[in-house]
This record gives sequence, C-alpha cells and structure tokens, in this order.
Amino acid sequence: MHFEQFTRRIHLEASADEVFAWHAAPGALQRLNPPWEPVEVVGETGGLADGSEVTLRMHAGPAAILWVARISDCVPGRQFRDTQVRGPFAFWQHTHRMEPEGPCACTLEDRIVYALPFGPLGRWLGGWFVRRKLDRLFAYRHLVTADALK
Repeated sequence: MHFEQFTRRIHLEASADEVFAWHAAPGALQRLNPPWEPVEVVGETGGLADGSEVTLRMHAGPAAILWVARISDCVPGRQFRDTQVRGPFAFWQHTHRMEPEGPCACTLEDRIVYALPFGPLGRWLGGWFVRRKLDRLFAYRHLVTADALK
C-alpha cells in the first residue's frame, strides 16, 4: 500500500486547551464541514474520547458513501486521532494536534496519512483530486476555527 501525507498548520490566539475544548464541543464537526461538501453526520458515540465513533454520509453524485471513523490517542488539551474503520479510502488516519505556544496561543496541526483505493490506478486517477480537496477543506476548517476562537 502506498501512503500519502497531508499536513496543514495554523497559529491560533487561543490556548491548546481552548482549541481542544472547541473541537470536543457538540456540533464541532458540523461547524467544520464546508457548505460545498455534501457530508452529513448520521451518528456519533462517546464524544471526543478513545473508542468513540462518528459516522458520516457523503454524497458523490447520486451515490451515498458511509464513512465510519474511530477516535483514539485522545490527550485532552493536546491531541486526538480519527482512523477510518469503513469508508472511501484504503487507509485514513487524521491526527489533530494542539501545540502550546505559551498560555494564550497554540499551533493547530492537522496531519493526515492516507492511501487511495485501487493502488497505482487510484493514485493516478484521483491523487491530484484528493490533494486539492484536502487543501481547500483544511483552509476552510482553519479559518472557521480561528474565527470561532477570536
């Protein structure tokens, strides 16, 4: 399996604890979903804690795809990770890390390790598309997060 990596960081004028709490608050995932992405949260269990799961329904034209992710490596105020249990990727692991920069600021880092389905053919057909979607998605998410924490 061939793994790709995507990383995006933003400096925030909020503590790592505040940023983590914002992500843990009910509705955070819905707030982070851009209006142009046809994704809906259809199930959540356990909040932001190890072992909890979130189920998303994504629409690709007339087809609907379920994406189930499990939360792990949850360290309150510092990080959490979601790993695809079922979904469109051959592999997906997204680590959300909050690095303190003093008492009132931090760097939020989103690091995704993923593999596209269908091996080399999937990379050739969809690699550029996925990278572009991730760039746009995380630019939006970081903007929403920064605006919410002002």
